[in-house]
Amino acid sequence: MVSAPPLRVVFFGTPEFAVPTLDALVGSRHQVVGVVTQPDRPRGRGHRTSYAPVKSRALDAALPVLQPERLKDDAFLAGLAAMRADLGVVAAYGKILTDAVLAAPRLGMINVHASLLPRYRGAAPVHRAIMNGERETGVTIMRVVKALDAGPMLAETRRAIGPDETSEEVERDLAREGAALLAAAVDDIAAGRARETPQDDAAATYAPRLTKADGAIDWSWPAGRIHNAVRGLHPWPHASAFLRGRRLILLRSAASADVGGAAPGTVIAAKADDLVVAAGSGRVRLLEIQAEGKRPMTAREFLAGHRVEPGDRLTAAP
Repeated sequence: MVSAPPLRVVFFGTPEFAVPTLDALVGSRHQVVGVVTQPDRPRGRGHRTSYAPVKSRALDAALPVLQPERLKDDAFLAGLAAMRADLGVVAAYGKILTDAVLAAPRLGMINVHASLLPRYRGAAPVHRAIMNGERETGVTIMRVVKALDAGPMLAETRRAIGPDETSEEVERDLAREGAALLAAAVDDIAAGRARETPQDDAAATYAPRLTKADGAIDWSWPAGRIHNAVRGLHPWPHASAFLRGRRLILLRSAASADVGGAAPGTVIAAKADDLVVAAGSGRVRLLEIQAEGKRPMTAREFLAGHRVEPGDRLTAAP
């Protein structure tokens, strides 16, 4: 039996989530003919311009890199056409692709999306799933169409979400699992055996991009919802609260259904390892906290260096 010829693949991606997929393609029998990634941006505390993870990996692999500011730019479109790609692969690129870009590869484009579609279409599927208390997520390989994450599906894999896992932990696993799933899907397309299943648009939900405003904790929420926000908002923008006007970043927590009787946001215990705050229902135990501009601390470390007493109030705003 003669195997199908390898495909020429152009890869679109930017952050760390996309790197395992690029690695899988580079290690496959197919040829990565180029990488399209976001322009270099200021990053980190010093706001120094630096390469995003995909660009760094592409340069290490000596792959051609395109970084258009605008996808309608004639020079970019000419460069994309010159790659003569059979297939486009997208993993967390960060921009909506234009009709001209979608039409450039001969076999169209497929996407690695970190949810079980049609649920959680959009920019922050892992974070929103955890914030909503979902117990399962996964990765879907789908065909890219003009509508947001609405194309037919080629494959999916599922993963349980642990009750204390953060978005960072779950997304790291999904990046690896999605890379393997994508590599198999590319082989299927090359061999002509790929099967596409339409999504049920009526069952679609959305996962809009996170903003800093999403980090503000409303202490009238149930304790479980606050715990899920702490997990889901890690590693950015982080859950946060204010104590005496000073912002605290909430890194790890635990929730209980214990009834305290105190007003939401009231500190119930502040001694040794116990920093416990009343929620709308139940209590939230803060396990790891970071005062803005300081290093992360356990509750014990934080209480040793900060005056916190029962009856103090945590608020969503200063």
